Amino acid sequence: MLVDQLKTGLDAPICLTWELTYACNLACVHCLSSSGRRDPDELSTAEAKAVIDELQAMQVFYINIGGGEPMVRPDFFELLEYAIDHRVGVKFSTNGTKLDAEKAVRLAAMDYLDVQISLDGATAEINDKVRGEGSHAASIRAMENLAAANFGPFKISVVITRDNVTQLDAFQAIADTYGAELRLTRLRPSGRGADTWHELHPTNDQQRLLYNWLLDHPRTLTGDSFFHLSAFGEALPGLNLCGAGRVVCLIDPVGDVYACPFVLHDEFRAGNVRDVGGFTNVWRSSDLFTSLREPQSPGACGSCGSYDSCQGGCMAAKFFTGLPLDGPDPECVLGNADDALASVGSGSAPNPGPGHSKPVAVTLSSRPTPRSLPALTPR
Repeated sequence: MLVDQLKTGLDAPICLTWELTYACNLACVHCLSSSGRRDPDELSTAEAKAVIDELQAMQVFYINIGGGEPMVRPDFFELLEYAIDHRVGVKFSTNGTKLDAEKAVRLAAMDYLDVQISLDGATAEINDKVRGEGSHAASIRAMENLAAANFGPFKISVVITRDNVTQLDAFQAIADTYGAELRLTRLRPSGRGADTWHELHPTNDQQRLLYNWLLDHPRTLTGDSFFHLSAFGEALPGLNLCGAGRVVCLIDPVGDVYACPFVLHDEFRAGNVRDVGGFTNVWRSSDLFTSLREPQSPGACGSCGSYDSCQGGCMAAKFFTGLPLDGPDPECVLGNADDALASVGSGSAPNPGPGHSKPVAVTLSSRPTPRSLPALTPR
């Protein structure tokens, strides 16, 4: 019943992701927004505060701040404190490189705040292939700083890949060491991830391994990333629902509002917070969000006995692999998307665009660290 109610949308999003900046000092090969360079048109401090005022009026419980690396914005702490003072809770994701001991103490003194450290390998060997040389050590230092400041149970965020899925117990051990919570998220073929998804996404056998591990660790946070795995059998905890435009959305650094953090594409742009009526009007009245809240056809998945469990899977994963939105998830554990994926021709999947990457490119065969990558050739 709850899922049925949420499908029609809410007056305000349950979880609003807000990318404060595209600037980033890393160049992760799976970055969903292709971050790297700051957009010169990003929202000013005053504009960002006006959005927070709207969110307070809408009674948005909390926002999930990311980027890019949000801590590189000079007004990061000013905006953080403004949101908290206006009773809009904040969870922010960081690569940890800017989270020194002094900043950890400052964060520990705040209420209504959650911090999420990104880590994509339990070892430097695995992590740094994806996030860059030295990034594993930086994440561990950030965790040590938060623990020393008595911040409390911060989160460790892991994007699951075929290289790190066998390290689940090791990730949990790291979390236990620092009194942290483990959060696992799905790799999507968005941004730079469009270039690496085919090599990095877990195999079907690995997905079953992940599914069984999640069943054995029900307190692990997933943000409903893996509801497509429920087709294996018992449904995983959570809403098991694509909430795009219904209960979640994203604001990007220049104020554009998208249905989902993983579909930064014009087809899923609902408006801009600078438009008349601001974010409130976009959320409640945009044509895109209105259409997403209408009853959706199960399409090709309608005859599948697992549809009620997996709901057809992830919209973004389908879109950026060139599959129809009413078709099966590209990682359908029953194999229902295999033929469709094989028939997707080269260049027929939507291009996520150059994004804000710095002039580097990904070499798929070895996935070198970003510093050693050759110049980018436009696609």
